[in-house]
Amino acid sequence: MSSLLKRASAPLLALMAACVLAQAVAGPAFAATITDVAGRTIELELPAKRVIIGEARQIHVIAALKGAHAFDTVVGWRDDLIKKDPDSYAAYIERFPDIARLPRFGYVPQGDFSLESAVALAPDVLTLNLEAAKTAKEDGFEEKAAAAGIKIVYLDFRLDPDKNTEKSIDLLGQIFGATERAEAFKAYRRAEIARVTDRLAAAKNLDRPKVFIERAPGITGDNHCCRTFGPVNFGKMVDLAGGQNIADGIIKTTFGDLSAEQLIVSDPDHVIVTGSNWAAESDLNQFVSVGRGADLTLAKAKLVDLMKRTPFPEVKAVKTGAVHAVWHQFYGAPYEFVPIQQFAKWFHPDLFADLDPEQTFREFHEKFLPVSYKTGYFVSLDRGVN
Repeated sequence: MSSLLKRASAPLLALMAACVLAQAVAGPAFAATITDVAGRTIELELPAKRVIIGEARQIHVIAALKGAHAFDTVVGWRDDLIKKDPDSYAAYIERFPDIARLPRFGYVPQGDFSLESAVALAPDVLTLNLEAAKTAKEDGFEEKAAAAGIKIVYLDFRLDPDKNTEKSIDLLGQIFGATERAEAFKAYRRAEIARVTDRLAAAKNLDRPKVFIERAPGITGDNHCCRTFGPVNFGKMVDLAGGQNIADGIIKTTFGDLSAEQLIVSDPDHVIVTGSNWAAESDLNQFVSVGRGADLTLAKAKLVDLMKRTPFPEVKAVKTGAVHAVWHQFYGAPYEFVPIQQFAKWFHPDLFADLDPEQTFREFHEKFLPVSYKTGYFVSLDRGVN
């Protein structure tokens, strides 16, 4: 027995034994060549036997592909789920209590990912988000990982979702031996988005309301306005839902800042802020905590307070109460069909009176996910009384 195994704790040995059993159940691996979203060609055996998830929020996809077997071949993950999305972490820890013992890693671009600790786990694959690629290459992380026999695969659900989301689902389907499930997931996602886009396309004389969507206010630092989204990510969701993102043509990148003057001049019909449970990271605690099982009374109170900042009291949407909050983590998982449906109901309530986004997300949980559904992903102020 190696010195590594001699030093391993009983819980870790149990996890390793579970991985061996999962490999036997999954069947033999085969040599393959894949191309990740960074355009890199990787030769590896599929499905992978031991995987480190370089962003734990990728579990939102992996769980949809593997269900009750989501963690069978996961040997470590980044610490972001417990820090940035603790409500989802609580759901998964309840369903899979052994994951509390999974080794956790930092973030490659911040320099706190321990490659030495990763090597000790003998992973076949390390999945990273695309935004880590520049640092990983320039700092020699890619080269060192390759020398240790670790295959890095870049995914992207955030920077350019139109281009990379389905590709990333496919890659995870290959890595985890769930290609058929990946096809089913993609088909479901497309169909639910089409429930909105098809109806909008058929609508005559569609009036697109002006929308400002603010990225994650109230977490840290100066709580000023107006961090927003360009033509992708939440900005694209606004467009698909029949709204007009006021940052279109101004912000060309995924994220950017509008001035308070630009917000006043645009005078949006709707304001949406993104929020999540950021209690572990916030020094302000002024964010709107929406997400699985959120206290929506408290969330609404936080949303009211955020709208007291300059220049929001001068904006039409705030005066009429057309102010909303959406779960921030939709921006990094291919569950965007849910906010697209909810945005459509906010923007065009008569056209989408029969659409029930909450039922859609509940059904998605029942069809694809191993964790139960709880409400709390959206909140709005009262129209016309603010």
